[in-house]
Amino acid sequence: MSALQVAASGKTHVGNIRANNEDTIRFQTPHHDSPIDSLGYLYAVADGMGGYEHGSIASAQAIESFFDTFYRGHPAKPAQNMRQGIQTANLAVYQTAQRLNARMGTTLSALNLVGNQLNIAHIGDSRVYLVRGRKATCLTNDHTAVGELVRMKILPPEKVRTHERRSVLEKCLGMQLFIQPDIVQHTLSEGDYLILCTDGVWAYIEDDEFAQITHTMKETEPICETLVETAIERKSDDNVSAVAIHVQTVAAEATVSSERRVWALPQVLRGKLIGKA
Repeated sequence: MSALQVAASGKTHVGNIRANNEDTIRFQTPHHDSPIDSLGYLYAVADGMGGYEHGSIASAQAIESFFDTFYRGHPAKPAQNMRQGIQTANLAVYQTAQRLNARMGTTLSALNLVGNQLNIAHIGDSRVYLVRGRKATCLTNDHTAVGELVRMKILPPEKVRTHERRSVLEKCLGMQLFIQPDIVQHTLSEGDYLILCTDGVWAYIEDDEFAQITHTMKETEPICETLVETAIERKSDDNVSAVAIHVQTVAAEATVSSERRVWALPQVLRGKLIGKA
């Protein structure tokens, strides 16, 4: 059976406007005979909420908690591990905010690659893109007031990037005890590229440009460099962060079911505006 092989790079930058970088990126690559080998590769980006205190602490703590929880999970249950990681990360940020008497929040978008399967955990308005061939597809929903207008077909998708309420979040980590993340699964193909990025990147780069840049650069490091530099050149008003992953080979057999699933807590937070990322 062929093994999953990937190449990955990441880059984060404070950007043009912000005094501090409130974004955090991280990835974990399994090594042969490593105890985490059966759990696969893990990548994440988090964007601490602008305008609130301790945004950088929130994003860093969320990712650290998420990774620690995920790699303590069951090898055959990646979706459950992703969901538990999100819930634990939320509680960690929430408790820190209570201890510091501060308002803290962060987005979190994470990818797990194992066998021939892609598992996504997502909350907030960072994004995950799949570039297959010359087409880029966004695999995540923006948990924002404007994103909800798009899903209701009140606002066309092309208007999102310039909408004045683009960054008003409806869901994130750390602001409530109970959250409703998106946990989904997709099947990988050899040659796929995956891009995680914060809104400081995707708000200034069109979807088709993700495919163009990926096709032109091909290697993950120049892809990240180009995405970040392009967003900065276009006067991004936020921190800018991107992680690029190239799926070079996939496993001949899936280690878990490739059925697409969505896990969610009861929709207790629908429609409630939380803040800005």
